[in-house]
This record gives sequence, C-alpha cells and structure tokens, in this order.
Amino acid sequence: QVQLVESGGGLVQPGESLKLSCAASGSFFSISTMGWYRQTPGKERELVATITSTGTTNYGDSRFTISRDNAKNTVTLQMNSLKPEDTAVYYCSARARVSVHTNWNNYWGQGTQVTVSS
Repeated sequence: QVQLVESGGGLVQPGESLKLSCAASGSFFSISTMGWYRQTPGKERELVATITSTGTTNYGDSRFTISRDNAKNTVTLQMNSLKPEDTAVYYCSARARVSVHTNWNNYWGQGTQVTVSS
C-alpha cells in the first residue's frame, strides 16, 4: 500500500508564498501521476495541480508550480501570491500500483490546512 504524508501548511498573509511537500512511502511497485487537490467545507474537492512521472503537468491554478522527485517519491507545490480564497485543506494524491500484476489505484494523504488571512 501507499502512504502519503503532507507537510508545509499553515497561516500566511495575502500575497505571501507557501510550499507544500508530500512524501510517498510503503510497499508499491510504481507511482504514475502525483498531485494536489484542495477542499473547503461544503464544496467538492478540486484540482490544484498534477504531474506525471515524466514531468507533464496540469494546473488548476497558474499561480502555483508543482514539481516532483521520482527518486525520493516526493511532490511539492509552490504557491505564490496567495489569496484568502486559497484557504482550504490541501490533499496530496498519488496513482500507484503495488505490483506489476495489480491495478492502478488512487491514494490520498490526510490533508494539510492552508489559511490565507490578514
């Protein structure tokens, strides 16, 4: 199985930057796409950014930059020019399979709170 642990959340002021990190661990054969999603109370979880194992990115917000270290199984999200509406719980995700014979599954971290407020 795959465990995802996020770090880097916190309270920042509008206009400031924040960097989130996520590390994957456990017993798995391969990880394909990793990414970040966010959710606020009463709303559906929404895409922030994803990145494939070959570095192809997809963004829900162009202010942010996602990067990945395949050797360390980590993914980071650099968030700049943060706004109050960016306040949410940010979740790390990974699509992985535990062996070459199993299907791909989606895994989620526990989430890290990001609050943007003056």
